[in-house]
Amino acid sequence: MGGRASGHARRVVMALAGMTLLALAACGPGPRETGINDPYEASNRQTHEFNKSVDAAFFRGDDDQGAGPVARTLYNVGNNLSLPGKVVNSLLQGRPEPAIKNTFRFVINSTLGLGGIFDPAGSSFSLPETDTDFGETLHVWGVGEGAYVELPFVGPSTERDALGMVVDFVINPLNALPEKERVAASALRLGGHFAKRRIYSATIDSVLYDSADSYAQGRLLYLQNRRFELNGEETNDAYAYDPYDDPALQ
Repeated sequence: MGGRASGHARRVVMALAGMTLLALAACGPGPRETGINDPYEASNRQTHEFNKSVDAAFFRGDDDQGAGPVARTLYNVGNNLSLPGKVVNSLLQGRPEPAIKNTFRFVINSTLGLGGIFDPAGSSFSLPETDTDFGETLHVWGVGEGAYVELPFVGPSTERDALGMVVDFVINPLNALPEKERVAASALRLGGHFAKRRIYSATIDSVLYDSADSYAQGRLLYLQNRRFELNGEETNDAYAYDPYDDPALQ
């Protein structure tokens, strides 16, 4: 009974999201976003301080220690489990090539790579990951980024990307797994996000704790990097910089 109810709820959410997206996409593509649109700055700053306090209490890094093998393993496995959703988004964007490559990458790393612990797809088969999400799908469909928002526990985002996170959760093919496997996969993906924070602790700590205004710095870096990801080139108002970039992981 519970499974049927949750399945019905997912279908309702998907239908509502679909109607919303069709209405937004009907407006046609807008101009490339520039500048900072932050009408919710007061409440965003409150959320930022909450996120910062949670991070300081549970996740702040130790400069004397790097990420250990457990964190990197968890990050790799969680990242591998995100690939099916990226395949769906590439297809929705009309981009079959990255969908095919990510599919083969998922199959190879899930088998030869022992569930994604290792990366033979990248090291031996030259199949690097193509990162994408439903926020990018909305961008491809012509939906503007909307206002900047900071989400509790998540951090910097935009209205478009916030909606994309919800839809990504709903359309994830792993939701079709039996309940125990689905819960395990979700837990591993969540653990991968926590491990990512540990891996990039030095850089994230510098933004959160060494900046004169960590909110403004995080907002700027997020918008710069996200626009670069989606547009493929730098805009006049922002250089491209990814605070999570680590060449050692490439």
